[in-house]
Amino acid sequence: MTRGVTTELAVLDASELTDDPELEVRFAASAHQIMADLVSGGAALGWVEPPSRDEVGDLLGQVVSAVRAGDAALRAAYLDGQLVGLGYWLRYARPTHRPHADLEKIAVDAAVHGRGVGRALATALIADARAAGIEVLTLDARGDNINALYLYRSLGFTEYGRLPDFVAVGERRYDKVFYMLDFRRQG
Repeated sequence: MTRGVTTELAVLDASELTDDPELEVRFAASAHQIMADLVSGGAALGWVEPPSRDEVGDLLGQVVSAVRAGDAALRAAYLDGQLVGLGYWLRYARPTHRPHADLEKIAVDAAVHGRGVGRALATALIADARAAGIEVLTLDARGDNINALYLYRSLGFTEYGRLPDFVAVGERRYDKVFYMLDFRRQG
């Protein structure tokens, strides 16, 4: 950041992204670039190799459809008009688990790590979950993702399980850590 210049972070929801077809197309292309770059750098986003543009497009299409059905929330973070992060949660599909959702993904451009983008996205997604009547918001993360695990704990998530050496990336193994945020206990 240049001294004396303020940058403004805007966190948009799915309706703000999809109301403008041009913004929606730019969002999909920028989201692909962020996720591909992060995975190339070793980030744990569910891919071992960088996802294709079509894979990310299909994923975002599924999330937007779930948002329209009331079964998801999608947020995108823009810094000075440029996409720098995105995240979403999906409601569990099983009828017995409808009050629960899984925070599936938060991806933040490596160039802005440490600037509060992940916190802003997570905070907005937590608020969306509360507003949607979600009782328990869960997530899982790779055990070496120390910064993300710290962020989730600072937002009230608690660890409820761990699978040692469960995630395989080539010859490397990582723990899979499960976190939950139980809104029922928070009033």
